[in-house]
Amino acid sequence: MALGGGTWLTQNKKLPGTYINFVSKVRASVNMADRGYAAMPLDLDWGIEGEVFTVENADFQKNSMLYFGYDYSHEKMKPLRDLFKNLKTGYFYRINNGAIKASNNLATAKYGGVRGNNFTIAIQPNIDDETKYDVITYLNEYKDINNSMIGMAQIGSATTAQKDTTFTMIDKQTISTWAEITDNDYVVFKRTGLLSESITSGTPLEGGSNGGEISGLQYQDFLEKIEPYYFNILGCASTDETIQDLMIQFTKRLRDEVGAKFQCVVYGYENADYEGVISIQNSVIDKGESPANLVYWVTGAEASCAVNASCTNKTYDGEYTINTNYKQTELEKAITNGMLIFHRVADNVDGDIVGDINILRDINTFTSFSKEKNEDFSSNQVIRVLDQHAIDIARLFNKTYLGKEPNDDEGRMALWGDIVAYEKEMQRIRAITNFKAEDVPIPTMGQSKETVLSEYAIQPVMCMEKLYMNIIVA
Repeated sequence: MALGGGTWLTQNKKLPGTYINFVSKVRASVNMADRGYAAMPLDLDWGIEGEVFTVENADFQKNSMLYFGYDYSHEKMKPLRDLFKNLKTGYFYRINNGAIKASNNLATAKYGGVRGNNFTIAIQPNIDDETKYDVITYLNEYKDINNSMIGMAQIGSATTAQKDTTFTMIDKQTISTWAEITDNDYVVFKRTGLLSESITSGTPLEGGSNGGEISGLQYQDFLEKIEPYYFNILGCASTDETIQDLMIQFTKRLRDEVGAKFQCVVYGYENADYEGVISIQNSVIDKGESPANLVYWVTGAEASCAVNASCTNKTYDGEYTINTNYKQTELEKAITNGMLIFHRVADNVDGDIVGDINILRDINTFTSFSKEKNEDFSSNQVIRVLDQHAIDIARLFNKTYLGKEPNDDEGRMALWGDIVAYEKEMQRIRAITNFKAEDVPIPTMGQSKETVLSEYAIQPVMCMEKLYMNIIVA
């Protein structure tokens, strides 16, 4: 018979033997959630439908064709290039209203949308083996006389002299029968008929459509699907005030009732008066572009801004032309009204009379200051610090203490130690200042036996924005 063994809680074992507990030395847990995550609904010509899909910065640069139907350098990718100037991870949802897949007698586009019309299927005898055939999928791009890319949906309006078609092979398979073919990233093959009877130098897919007009229903679908995700910024590039309000109310509900701490970036929305909403004053003035397209860049910049940093004076390095024709009184009014505004900054001493386009102040729309919530809450840097606290301490409590640690003096002391360690780390990275361990009282039992109450003050740090000097000349 074996000796007793295993672990022990109390000294009540009956059998002789060795009972050993392996326990970690108690140490504070400090785990900060990453930033750099944004969520956006996108009106696309191609891509995954009905579900949220994730695109990392490196994925966008290498595989934008797979996700969005266009290569990284394509004109249609300009908004997303602006977004990923700063963004680490994007959670996207394609908003469409009944997109139709392009097709021909050989294949059907993998996704609905007008981009499917830009694929062509060719079947040719294989030059090395007469019993086999090459099935080739081409991407056909059309260029106008100015050498800029246009899609199949626009080709009908171009004259014959303007059309210049470029075919790029994106998939080639050598097969003997249709049973050997594999669907690629862009088309699903129909696998009907004899290959010998399907020889073609190129048959384009046709009939692809983006579907009906986008409405609030599609945006509601997006919000329902995106709610479980963690992100720092929700971007809304719509100019429809009803859609903007839908996104803002969603932001308020999740921030105030669910505890999901993120901010929503919109364009030109006035009087939102809420720390969770950032509204951009400036419009994009490029011909044919939405005035709200600056939302993409700001979404990426705000999402990736560190908890101890600010976007104040950050230089716009995107591809759009921005209206910065504002007088100083108009800039002051924008700040007073809670609008995030860009202005042009020149350095005449260095001979730079054009200057950069910078964010004037990194603020949100909160303007109804009170004793309970002063103007500090209009600073996005302060909100980042507060949101980081809400996210990190909730994760700490839920993972380490909720349902696991007794609500007694020892358990509350352990929670105190973790809170102090967290605040020390926030001070180390200069997100807060003037913190001392004695600033945090040991948590107490709340009004019921399972609740814990902790109350203490923090002082968020803000980046320098104004310099006042008195220089005494002796």
